[in-house]
Amino acid sequence: MTDDAAEPEHVNVFRRIRRNFGDPSLRSGDARRRRRSAADDTSVPYGVGRDPAELGDVLGALTSTMGWDSPLARAELLADWPGIVGADTAAHAEPIGIEDGILTVRCDSTAWAQQLRSMRSVVAARIGEKHSAAGIESVRFIGPDTPSWKRGPRAIPGRGPRDTYG
Repeated sequence: MTDDAAEPEHVNVFRRIRRNFGDPSLRSGDARRRRRSAADDTSVPYGVGRDPAELGDVLGALTSTMGWDSPLARAELLADWPGIVGADTAAHAEPIGIEDGILTVRCDSTAWAQQLRSMRSVVAARIGEKHSAAGIESVRFIGPDTPSWKRGPRAIPGRGPRDTYG
């Protein structure tokens, strides 16, 4: 009893649980079979079939098992945008999102948006070659945002200021 008092409380609790419930590895239904097979096992480290797998292979298997292939391919597409359209074009056009298989690209000006609209098939073909797993079906080019006076906290229905001038 003096040994129990000298030991910390958490050790006493662990020993009491172990004494009452036993070793969990011995309680399972197939514990005897595992002990028998472990004794007969001639497993040798670095033996045949025990070669370590490369990290890239392990991560590739994990991403495909978890269903992350498409989101990762989309992220790679967004990161590789200058490689797809070129550095000069990428300076004036930025991909802002992918939704329902449509890549949306915001351009600096309406002129850039119109130029890229005319090159839509070339851009879509390059995306299909480099990032086919992203699932991009079409590309949408939009111009810069312009303020809209039709919506907002101070908008009122009607014709607006035109009706007060005359």
